[in-house]
Amino acid sequence: MSDHRLTSLRAALPGLRLLTDAADLEHYGRDWTRRWAPAPLAIALPDSVEQVQAVVRWANASAVAVVPSGGRTGLSGGAVAANGELVVSLERMNKVLGFDAVDRTLTVQAGIPLQLAQEAAREHGLQYPVDFAARGSCSIGGNIATNAGGIRVVRYGNTREWIAGLTLVTGSGELLELGRALVKNSSGYDLRHLAIASEGTLGIVVEATLRLADPAPPTNVMLLALPSFEALMRVFAAFRARLQLQAFEFLTDVALKHVLAHGAQAPFAETHPFYVVTEFASDDASEAEVLAAFEQCMGEGLVSDGVISASEAQAAQLWRLREGITESLAKHVPYKNDVSVRVSAMPAFLAETQALLAREYPQFEVVWFGHIGDGNLHINILKPDGLAQPDFVADCERVTKLLAEVLQRHGGSISAEHGIGLVKKPYLWCTRSPAEIAAMRGIKAALDPNGIMNPGKLFDP
Repeated sequence: MSDHRLTSLRAALPGLRLLTDAADLEHYGRDWTRRWAPAPLAIALPDSVEQVQAVVRWANASAVAVVPSGGRTGLSGGAVAANGELVVSLERMNKVLGFDAVDRTLTVQAGIPLQLAQEAAREHGLQYPVDFAARGSCSIGGNIATNAGGIRVVRYGNTREWIAGLTLVTGSGELLELGRALVKNSSGYDLRHLAIASEGTLGIVVEATLRLADPAPPTNVMLLALPSFEALMRVFAAFRARLQLQAFEFLTDVALKHVLAHGAQAPFAETHPFYVVTEFASDDASEAEVLAAFEQCMGEGLVSDGVISASEAQAAQLWRLREGITESLAKHVPYKNDVSVRVSAMPAFLAETQALLAREYPQFEVVWFGHIGDGNLHINILKPDGLAQPDFVADCERVTKLLAEVLQRHGGSISAEHGIGLVKKPYLWCTRSPAEIAAMRGIKAALDPNGIMNPGKLFDP
């Protein structure tokens, strides 16, 4: 059956690049979750919008499911192809298509890595401010598909705020130009925002027009050592009241231990339970305000120590302590929770969640870090040696159900920025009401009538 379908695809699109080697199927058929064995039919690498449309139309006619693929840095199983799907990778569609100096927009193909889009913006004296540690390997299309956030959401918001327009090949093969980069457009439903965060279940984003911003002001980075979990939100309030924060990130001593073992430099002579990495504008007024905020927090017993960057190299060293966590944990294949609540709900949620995890995970090492400034926490549970992977995942899923109940009570989300995919699909109920899920199913049916686009992700067919 597979050979027959590939023969049909090659006949329909003789110029399409197709990969079928076992190593390629393995490479393109999975994302960073590593929980499902990849088993795609083949890998299609189109180089134009027309080829993407033709592939989707062929898939409809041949009843073949399609998994859109960007950098595959996702952590929710959203890019996994484990059931004979055709993976459509946009890595060859990686060009800058245009720059508009008046509108201050950059139009790119969806396969362009985030870092290259950022560099293209800087070449025109502007910035594309969405940023995260996987910038070199994640793609703009993947960022759009998950509404990726990252480390500077507290200042700039999520990907959604920076997408002026996009081009979508729907599940039926239609081409939709959405948004058109208009600042004002009150002409009915904004379908652009349906495509953003849709995880490839409605279609394939093939091009995007990105809004650009003025270059970021010169900044300093400060690392704070905190004596307790309870101090986090009070320190955030003190610094936010005085400074224009670009970022406000936290990590635990356990997270720091893994980053140091991975090659980073210890920031202090002593170990502290919690740490904050914050970045802020570095003019003279800000320097005075940061000193005042630091002294206030020290005086109230909320901060135990601190260091401020004196150079770009030192700033990079301090940021490595936060951005290096995911890489340092990768060898453990951790079970990940990516959750969010309103910033105002964080103190109560943190207290309840800390108690839950301490009670339910006494035998596991739990690594916390996250974006306190926007209400997003990352909780990584590390599998002990000797415990079978299925047993480990089963226990973690038991606790995730309890965590989902806590999130529901606090009005939070089971996925802040990783997406739902396969990993969080069983817990969508804690974030979305039955009426919302029914509406989402109706939208999918309208744009993907045959259900070929990334089936089984977000919710079951």
